[in-house]
Amino acid sequence: MRIYNYLLLTFLTIFLTGCLSTTTQSGALGVNRSQFMMVPASAMEEGANEAYKKVLSDAKKEDTLNKDVKTLQRLKTIMNNIIPQTAVFRQDAPRWNWEVNLINEDTLNAWCMPGGKIVFYSGIIDRLDLDDDEIAAIMGHEMAHALREHSRERASQDELRNLTLAITQELIGAPGAVMQLADIATYYTFSLPYSREHEREADRIGVELAARAGYNPNSSVKVWEKMGEISTSEPIELLSTHPSNQSRINSLKEDAKKVYVFYERANEGKK
Repeated sequence: MRIYNYLLLTFLTIFLTGCLSTTTQSGALGVNRSQFMMVPASAMEEGANEAYKKVLSDAKKEDTLNKDVKTLQRLKTIMNNIIPQTAVFRQDAPRWNWEVNLINEDTLNAWCMPGGKIVFYSGIIDRLDLDDDEIAAIMGHEMAHALREHSRERASQDELRNLTLAITQELIGAPGAVMQLADIATYYTFSLPYSREHEREADRIGVELAARAGYNPNSSVKVWEKMGEISTSEPIELLSTHPSNQSRINSLKEDAKKVYVFYERANEGKK
């Protein structure tokens, strides 16, 4: 029995070591942390596609899907400008099936599913009176979560906890089974808050994506300042998963300075 336990633990150690990798290139701001990826990327994307279809189907039934054609076109233009820049972080990303839709709902929120499925709510655009640079800041941030596969990483961490529990139960002779993941893409994309580490990475990649696409990186600071002003009088759903504070704003200011040269290059000859 001891030999069996030893072999089991040795296999687990080797397996877990093989799950360590980084999903993106570091970019100009140096995002290169190793990530634990146990859940297959294909499973996450398949779940994301199904979850996205449901969101759009529900919005269509409620007659809130893509009602503002002009704003939807703005979103598509900004997304299409950012997509080529994703190659800086992942060579495969420009070939993803990127998509953006607009839901007419007074919600200050936006998100991006694994694989590049984006939703903006009209509330965040209208109530914050966002210009294109500010929309690009938010979109770049949400796209960065998908590029870094933060949802998959969090799902993998939960799977590891479940697997560890199951193995422990096996070793001590107690019955147990690994929990099944339900509604995985929905839960890990916009129900469960991202960690501060994930948020910081999305901030850094997002501001660089926007700058490389020709949008002023300083607008990321303006977005969070606007959020902060509104949050003093009411709770904001976006801030429940995207903590905003002065430290974060200060970090974004520093990041914007470092990538401003990309913004200038992208706009050379346009004036």
